Amino acid sequence: MPDKLLLEDVRFWGRHGLTKAEQTVGAWFSVDVELALDLEAAIVSDQVGATVDYGLVARRIVDLGTTSRVNLIERLAGLLAEALLREFPAREVRVRVRKLTPPLEGLVGTPAVELVRGR
Repeated sequence: MPDKLLLEDVRFWGRHGLTKAEQTVGAWFSVDVELALDLEAAIVSDQVGATVDYGLVARRIVDLGTTSRVNLIERLAGLLAEALLREFPAREVRVRVRKLTPPLEGLVGTPAVELVRGR
């Protein structure tokens, strides 16, 4: 079973959605990621160079979430998973995207999508 690096509740304001209001005004999003990788070298060395710097992961999530514009949170989760697998040495990534302020017109709930992708 691989080790996992977790980063939870990375928040950003993005303009993702189907409606004009979502695309113009925007909404808050929250992202959780889980990267499966071997952490033994970091455990032994106690050096950040032996692991994945979660600050860089968080910055990449915010960068993608704030500079791209998509209609669906499914697409946003897919873009994030692709980027994290491409840019970090994880065997597998799990990405959960939640739209915290959706325009649900009187309904209560937090829509979310979770994807798991591997090499």
